Amino acid sequence: MKRILFVCMGNICRSPAAEGVFRKLVEQANRIGEFDIDSAGTIGYHAGHPADARMRAAAGARGYQLESRARRVESHDFARFDLIVAMDDANHEELLEMDKGQGARLVRMCAYCTRHDESEVPDPYYGGPEGFEHVLDILEDACGNLLKRISDEK
Repeated sequence: MKRILFVCMGNICRSPAAEGVFRKLVEQANRIGEFDIDSAGTIGYHAGHPADARMRAAAGARGYQLESRARRVESHDFARFDLIVAMDDANHEELLEMDKGQGARLVRMCAYCTRHDESEVPDPYYGGPEGFEHVLDILEDACGNLLKRISDEK
């Protein structure tokens, strides 16, 4: 089983959206039993809350269900997950500081993009609806390629 954790700062916009997009792609490929998919944040401020309503609405319009509850990354996550995917450079740096050599591979989400030139998934929290749509565009690109890369590694 491949265990993947998507991480942003608060776990209410980008990482739950990445989890939802990736989960749907895996389901469409009839491979759900091959994956453990989760999301978390580098801070615990929103712990227990659902994804941001604006992100849920944008994702829902594209057929993605964001059902997870926000949680903070914990030390055991580094041993549990094979791949921890950071949404931006700040998240990646915080994860590097938190990791104690427990074996998880840390990567940046945009490393899997082929149609978008961004190096980071921007945080849409303080912007308008177009920011949430842009994040979903990036995540659809990156998550599709992530699943393809995992499939190619088999």
